[in-house]
Amino acid sequence: MTAVYLLLLLLPLVSAQTYHWGPCPEPKVQPSFSVQQYLGRWYEIEKLPASFERGKCIEANYAVRQDGTIQVLNSQFYKEKTRKVEGTAVIQDMREPARLGVSFSYFTPYSPYWVLTTDYTNMAVVYSCTDILHIFHIDFAWILSRSRFPPADAVEYARNVLINEGIDTFRMKSTDQRGCKDD
Repeated sequence: MTAVYLLLLLLPLVSAQTYHWGPCPEPKVQPSFSVQQYLGRWYEIEKLPASFERGKCIEANYAVRQDGTIQVLNSQFYKEKTRKVEGTAVIQDMREPARLGVSFSYFTPYSPYWVLTTDYTNMAVVYSCTDILHIFHIDFAWILSRSRFPPADAVEYARNVLINEGIDTFRMKSTDQRGCKDD
């Protein structure tokens, strides 16, 4: 009965997310992932819906801090303002450096941030999934590019990476990158 109440409390939180019954899939991640090559600016091209991303011109910038953690600086243009949020990413297991954890608050645990594939210079596919009591899961997926306007075939390839790993892309949405101001 407690699980039912918990589910009812969580439903409003997941309404702007993508959720599915059952546990999270376990996709393969980028072999021999190099954080150093991944650093820098990435533009969000497509994503599964996320309540914390409602704007346009969404981008993420990754940099190594002196303590060895990775600074994650996300920005988006929303309601006539550029909004930024800073987080921290860490490699949780050096044997699988493409399975990072990311947090945007000192009070929240690290969420999965798995780099499924990247060529470091053009495209990256990232996946995150949170299992809720083994009853359902909430997942996020991002297609990122070093360019605001990557070639269509590169985006299609990235979508196929997700599909081939058993990730439902039906709700993927394009991110508006038009009319953005570059620093």
